[in-house]
Amino acid sequence: MRWGWIDLVASIPMMDALRLGRLVRLIRILRVIKAFKSLKDFMDSFFLDKAKGTLNSALLIAILMIIFSSISMIQVETDPESNTTTAGDSLWWAFVKITTVGYGDLFPVRLEGRLIAMVLMTTGVGLFGTFTAYVASWFVKE
Repeated sequence: MRWGWIDLVASIPMMDALRLGRLVRLIRILRVIKAFKSLKDFMDSFFLDKAKGTLNSALLIAILMIIFSSISMIQVETDPESNTTTAGDSLWWAFVKITTVGYGDLFPVRLEGRLIAMVLMTTGVGLFGTFTAYVASWFVKE
């Protein structure tokens, strides 16, 4: 909100003097670069302990995969024969697939849905392998 008025004034095409407000955008770019440096510090501290960093990354990937695959299934499965019609059904389906349980109560009908399921199951196997490796790292610590 503090910088919006400068953009508004700089966008007035008739007055060349007001176009100097575009130089203020350079300050914004410098602020973004500074934020990337602080993000690097955050990531360095996040991965200080590699085992915990890997587990945190795996959990983040799992949550994002569940969310995005649920949304994708709602968008893709539009056939009348589809049994994932609500957001709750789609979320349940994604959780069951990423854990590789596969109850069979909800399943994709279209090819696109099956491809999403394949990616989700493959990701789930990798994520649970990561979780198992994290638990195993507890046993080998000195």
